[in-house]
Amino acid sequence: MIWDSANIIGLIGDAAMVIAFVYSNVSKSMNLVVFNLLNLVGAAMLGASLTVHFNMASMALEIVWAAIALFGLVKALSTRARA
Repeated sequence: MIWDSANIIGLIGDAAMVIAFVYSNVSKSMNLVVFNLLNLVGAAMLGASLTVHFNMASMALEIVWAAIALFGLVKALSTRARA
Protein backbone atom coordinates (compact mmCIF):
# COMPACT_ATOMS: atom_id res chain seq x y z
CA MET A 1 0.00 0.00 0.00
CA ILE A 2 1.16 3.50 -0.80
CA TRP A 3 0.93 5.90 2.15
CA ASP A 4 -0.10 8.96 0.15
CA SER A 5 -2.59 11.59 1.31
CA ALA A 6 -5.46 10.02 -0.67
CA ASN A 7 -5.06 6.70 1.15
CA ILE A 8 -4.71 8.39 4.53
CA ILE A 9 -7.89 10.42 3.91
CA GLY A 10 -9.67 7.25 2.82
CA LEU A 11 -8.58 5.40 5.95
CA ILE A 12 -9.81 8.24 8.16
CA GLY A 13 -13.13 8.09 6.28
CA ASP A 14 -13.23 4.33 6.88
CA ALA A 15 -12.66 4.94 10.57
CA ALA A 16 -15.51 7.48 10.75
CA MET A 17 -17.93 5.00 9.18
CA VAL A 18 -16.79 2.15 11.44
CA ILE A 19 -17.18 4.39 14.49
CA ALA A 20 -20.74 5.21 13.33
CA PHE A 21 -21.50 1.50 12.96
CA VAL A 22 -20.10 0.64 16.38
CA TYR A 23 -21.98 3.59 17.89
CA SER A 24 -25.26 2.36 16.38
CA ASN A 25 -24.72 -1.05 17.96
CA VAL A 26 -23.60 -0.05 21.45
CA SER A 27 -25.56 3.13 22.12
CA LYS A 28 -28.64 2.88 24.32
CA SER A 29 -30.00 6.15 22.93
CA MET A 30 -28.54 6.97 19.53
CA ASN A 31 -28.10 10.57 18.42
CA LEU A 32 -29.09 10.43 14.74
CA VAL A 33 -27.30 13.71 13.98
CA VAL A 34 -23.98 12.27 15.16
CA PHE A 35 -24.61 8.93 13.43
CA ASN A 36 -25.51 10.46 10.06
CA LEU A 37 -22.80 13.11 10.25
CA LEU A 38 -20.12 10.46 10.83
CA ASN A 39 -21.44 8.48 7.87
CA LEU A 40 -21.60 11.57 5.63
CA VAL A 41 -18.08 12.70 6.53
CA GLY A 42 -16.75 9.17 6.10
CA ALA A 43 -18.39 8.75 2.69
CA ALA A 44 -17.13 12.16 1.56
CA MET A 45 -13.58 11.37 2.63
CA LEU A 46 -13.67 7.98 0.91
CA GLY A 47 -15.12 9.63 -2.20
CA ALA A 48 -12.31 12.17 -2.17
CA SER A 49 -9.79 9.36 -1.85
CA LEU A 50 -11.41 7.56 -4.78
CA THR A 51 -10.86 10.56 -7.06
CA VAL A 52 -7.16 9.70 -6.87
CA HIS A 53 -7.37 5.89 -6.75
CA PHE A 54 -10.57 5.43 -8.77
CA ASN A 55 -12.82 2.39 -8.49
CA MET A 56 -16.30 2.70 -10.04
CA ALA A 57 -18.05 0.25 -7.70
CA SER A 58 -16.65 1.92 -4.58
CA MET A 59 -17.42 5.41 -5.87
CA ALA A 60 -21.03 4.41 -6.60
CA LEU A 61 -21.36 3.00 -3.08
CA GLU A 62 -19.93 6.16 -1.49
CA ILE A 63 -22.29 8.40 -3.49
CA VAL A 64 -25.31 6.37 -2.38
CA TRP A 65 -24.01 6.17 1.20
CA ALA A 66 -23.50 9.95 1.31
CA ALA A 67 -26.97 10.60 -0.13
CA ILE A 68 -28.62 8.37 2.48
CA ALA A 69 -26.57 9.95 5.29
CA LEU A 70 -27.47 13.45 4.04
CA PHE A 71 -31.15 12.52 3.93
CA GLY A 72 -30.94 11.11 7.47
CA LEU A 73 -29.06 14.18 8.71
CA VAL A 74 -31.65 16.59 7.26
CA LYS A 75 -34.46 14.48 8.73
CA ALA A 76 -32.79 14.34 12.16
CA LEU A 77 -32.13 18.08 12.19
CA SER A 78 -35.65 18.95 11.07
CA THR A 79 -37.13 16.65 13.73
CA ARG A 80 -34.89 18.27 16.34
CA ALA A 81 -35.93 21.77 15.20
CA ARG A 82 -39.64 20.91 15.62
CA ALA A 83 -39.13 19.55 19.14
